Amino acid sequence: MKRRVSPDEQLMTALYTEHYAVLINFVSRYVSDRHKAEDLVQETLLRAWKHIDHLDPEPGRTRSYLLTIARNVVTNAWRAEQRRPRLVSDETAVNSVPSADNVDQMVEGWLVAEALERLSPEHRAVIQAMYYEGQSVADAARRLSVPEGTVKSRAYYAVRALRAVFEEMGMLRSGGVS
Repeated sequence: MKRRVSPDEQLMTALYTEHYAVLINFVSRYVSDRHKAEDLVQETLLRAWKHIDHLDPEPGRTRSYLLTIARNVVTNAWRAEQRRPRLVSDETAVNSVPSADNVDQMVEGWLVAEALERLSPEHRAVIQAMYYEGQSVADAARRLSVPEGTVKSRAYYAVRALRAVFEEMGMLRSGGVS
């Protein structure tokens, strides 16, 4: 059993047959990728089909109408592409962009450095030696030329002072880390 073809379908088949080559050449002037050009021509014909009542049966006017639609489709595709972020293939550029983790680490580093600046020089020296350089109490005492008990005491009070500074800066709440 043969399916009956509507007049609109016949018209679209005729449009495709008569104008596809012209449309693909026109779009290919603006789009270098053949597959993308074919997609844009398909989009052009789809828009023409949606507004089939606007088609003038006169051949010159039909082609002009289709080329106008194609120009609009190409323009819209170009605008959409300009809004899309571009992939970067330059390894140096990609590596120079900080990741979210790096940004967080950098901000935390700045805040800790600021907090350390608010400590006394003696407390800062003990924190530096024990927590950043990983020195033992005995090594820190030798390096700082103070008794081991003084290093322990300064470390205890330095940590308390640092906690108070962090709370002041809003990095800690009284009950723990924010």
